[in-house]
Amino acid sequence: MAGWLRRTFADPQIDAHLLSDEGEVVIDEVRRHWAAYWRTALEAAGAVLFLVVFLHSSVEIGWLPFLLGCLLALHAGWLALSENMDRFVITNMRVFRIRGVFARRLATMPISRILDITVDKPLLGRIFNFGHFVFESAAQEQGLRDIRYVGVPDERDLTIQRVIQRSGLRRSVS
Repeated sequence: MAGWLRRTFADPQIDAHLLSDEGEVVIDEVRRHWAAYWRTALEAAGAVLFLVVFLHSSVEIGWLPFLLGCLLALHAGWLALSENMDRFVITNMRVFRIRGVFARRLATMPISRILDITVDKPLLGRIFNFGHFVFESAAQEQGLRDIRYVGVPDERDLTIQRVIQRSGLRRSVS
């Protein structure tokens, strides 16, 4: 039972979205950088604080900090799970993002449609080695525009550039 829950609710099942019969293979599967969990950590710390207050409060009002601590802990767990389920995948044919715990959302962009990638590294991103990708494509509306909290963004950008180069979409400089 625990294996089923882990596969269903904690695994975005990337392989189910690959065009294996067309030769599509995963080049890189990008999980969120640990810095994306800052809100989760703050809520978990708040939950612990409320539970400590519960231990030292009177019986008449003790239920309130207990209830708040439990609700905050549940919400922090939900945030952590939804951050874990947000994956950005680079294959030899396309890039796609899959996210969602119960309902899944898949946004796909063929390698040939990528016009520009902007890598934004804020000060904390430069310190802790994460950044945000902004994709520009020929399409006006796209579900794959902003990918936030990407670990080692420079290497990931180079990986995408190599896939584009190997696909023959850009000519080599001779």
